[in-house]
Amino acid sequence: MANKVFMLLTFIGVPLSVIGTLMQWPSIILFILYCLTIIALSSYMGRATESLAIVAGPRIGGLLNATFGNAVELIISVFSLKAGLVGIVLASLTGSVLGNLLLVAGLSFFVGGLKFKRQEFNVFDARHNSGLLMFAVMIAFVIPEVFSINMNEAKTFSLSIGISIILILLYLAALFFKLVTHRGVYQTETEKVGHEDEEPEWGKGKAIGVLLVATLAVAYISEHLVHTFEYVGETFGWSELFIGVIIVAIVGNAAEHASAVLMAFKNKMDIAVEIAIGSTLQVAMFVLPVLVLISLFFEQSMPLVFSWQELIAMVSSVLLMVVISNDGESNWFEGLTLLAAYVIMGIGFFLL
Repeated sequence: MANKVFMLLTFIGVPLSVIGTLMQWPSIILFILYCLTIIALSSYMGRATESLAIVAGPRIGGLLNATFGNAVELIISVFSLKAGLVGIVLASLTGSVLGNLLLVAGLSFFVGGLKFKRQEFNVFDARHNSGLLMFAVMIAFVIPEVFSINMNEAKTFSLSIGISIILILLYLAALFFKLVTHRGVYQTETEKVGHEDEEPEWGKGKAIGVLLVATLAVAYISEHLVHTFEYVGETFGWSELFIGVIIVAIVGNAAEHASAVLMAFKNKMDIAVEIAIGSTLQVAMFVLPVLVLISLFFEQSMPLVFSWQELIAMVSSVLLMVVISNDGESNWFEGLTLLAAYVIMGIGFFLL
């Protein structure tokens, strides 16, 4: 049923988005149309990556899902930087961290927990990811904020570039560690069994084709979505921070939201957790540093400096996720706790 709705939204939304853009329809209508179409396209990306995950296994599958889910975020952010909306980019990346750790993981734990009393996932992966989360958010994001207080703009940006390069290198090293040098070392019995009993929805060729076409369509729509932010913010009284943290982050991460919850419902918690936490790590250690470097080519550069509200929200999310996930088990109540934290932060950003 859901697939039919998304198919309908895609086949109606994409042509309407093109027509609406060319005919310059009202910004509010275009904003809603663009958001719904991106979410529908994200569902195709999610289904394609699920097919690839069955072929490639949970770790590669989770990585693929995080990468293509974050492709939407990266595309929207690049066009936002091009338009000089640095505040919205930083806010959307904050929202992505909060959304993945609290909303995506929370919904996965909650929905999966309603069907299964207790769900397990790889405890070694959880602990490995916890260390990286603490590093990426609590060291790489807090340090620039603290040190930049006594720095001028040029030095702050030099610090941001240095930290961005270190983050990218460490992220690549983390992938090498998990997928090459220590591949299979920390596998659970479930992972060893594999996915032999499952048939992918689409073959490898079709799944890759769908991913590429959907990503290109998202790129086109995202470029025009960015230009509606200012008008929408003024109309509804939303701050740049709220648009970035909640609206752009939810639209940009729709693929992961849908995929992770679906995986949790099927009791594939290793993939669900890999999507939620893996996506957060990819945003913090790869997408954000890459955007800092890309911003060098635009009129307005983006330093790696968040507001205190954004930083405290991200640090709190990381600490909560680390405490909840470190035992390698989840239930519906832990999911509800994560969701409650997301709603509290959402109210705070709305009222700022």
